[in-house]
Amino acid sequence: MKILVISDTHGQHKNFDRILEQEQAIDLLIHLGDVEGGEFYIDAVVECEKHMVRGNNDFFSDLPKEEEFYIGKHKAFITHGHAYNVSFGTQEIREEGKARGADLVMFGHTHRPLLETDSEITVLNPGSVSYPRQNGRQPSYMIITMDEKENLKFEHRFLT
Repeated sequence: MKILVISDTHGQHKNFDRILEQEQAIDLLIHLGDVEGGEFYIDAVVECEKHMVRGNNDFFSDLPKEEEFYIGKHKAFITHGHAYNVSFGTQEIREEGKARGADLVMFGHTHRPLLETDSEITVLNPGSVSYPRQNGRQPSYMIITMDEKENLKFEHRFLT
């Protein structure tokens, strides 16, 4: 299974389209907020299962604020992250994920890629497709692959 995780597209689709072209077939799309109306575009161009949450800039969106679901045996908790003060670190969102019984927590908001893994939980941020803020400012996303034993592999990827 191939999972594309993106965030912070802010209604801009050029880089998203490039990612879809580059990655070819995906089995699941996860968008971590600040879609800014782009959910309709995403629904139109992506045919696989999708999970999308609203971000702090999705003022009129009907998307859920948070969502919990399973990827194989892994319980995922997704949110934009601003309500968990992710700009100041991952401790609060990590604790929320543990309280919900999740072993995979995904958020956006900071526009910076992040991957933290320990024996209990994996916390990740794919960065921003449209407005990256990390050194080098390359648009970024995450690919998660799940093998036949439901083991997950995480890889940050960047558009050049």
